[in-house]
Amino acid sequence: MLAVVLAATASTMWGAGDFIGGLVTKRVPVLLVALITWGAGLMLTALLVVVFDPSLPPEKTVVFGLLGGVFGAIGLGSLYKGLAVGRMGIVAPIAALSSLVGAVVGLIQGDRPSSVQFAGMAAAIVGAVLAATAPDTGGARRGRVAAGVGYAVLAAVGLGGTLVCLDAAGEASATWTALLLRVSSIVLVGLLAIVTRPSVRAIRGKDLATLSAVGAADNGANVLFALATTKGLLTVVAVISSLVPVVTALLAWLLLHEHLTRHQLVGVVLTLGGVVAIAAG
Repeated sequence: MLAVVLAATASTMWGAGDFIGGLVTKRVPVLLVALITWGAGLMLTALLVVVFDPSLPPEKTVVFGLLGGVFGAIGLGSLYKGLAVGRMGIVAPIAALSSLVGAVVGLIQGDRPSSVQFAGMAAAIVGAVLAATAPDTGGARRGRVAAGVGYAVLAAVGLGGTLVCLDAAGEASATWTALLLRVSSIVLVGLLAIVTRPSVRAIRGKDLATLSAVGAADNGANVLFALATTKGLLTVVAVISSLVPVVTALLAWLLLHEHLTRHQLVGVVLTLGGVVAIAAG
């Protein structure tokens, strides 16, 4: 039960962060959004490491933590870009199929969820697919939706790799894992920013505060998810990340008045019901 609570909390924080990050990326280059967000998260996590876990982590944590940052840079950068150019209610659910990567790896490693949990996992995944395949009635141009879907698929692959690395590295230290993940992702995106030299003129003062808060929440979610993998099966907690698009889509519906079709509403219900079944199992 604790693993489910930790993973669900992390997914809620990720979903809210994705919503805000996607909004800012409509005006600010995605590389700058990533650098500001992850830089803030890096500072917070470094403080947590100094205070609570100052001992150096084992080699496995270092390797998978750094590798997770590479996957995370690809996944989150693609997600922000997809949310900026496409409809959030479609892009976010596709990206959430990253949970399949973690679920499959968990099964390969020998995870054996209960029959109820299997049913909940299936419901959560089907819910995400339904939301992703809902017909576009929002009036967006076809080109914009197609572009967003392409980025969403890349995000699913990258974020799925991050989930697996969080599980592998977090066994020894969740805080060190989150720190190392951010170090490698910032180095990668920083090099890209040096090469491409994105314009900083679009950044406003309030953007810095907003993205800093997103970064803190995102890294906090990384720590919580890494802890969740130590308390429960990767197969189970990975699928709970299906909550991420539900949060993003609902925020887009409430605050941006994006239209949710009947398919999407069914998808939301199935995803939430699936998480409840996973917890009950």
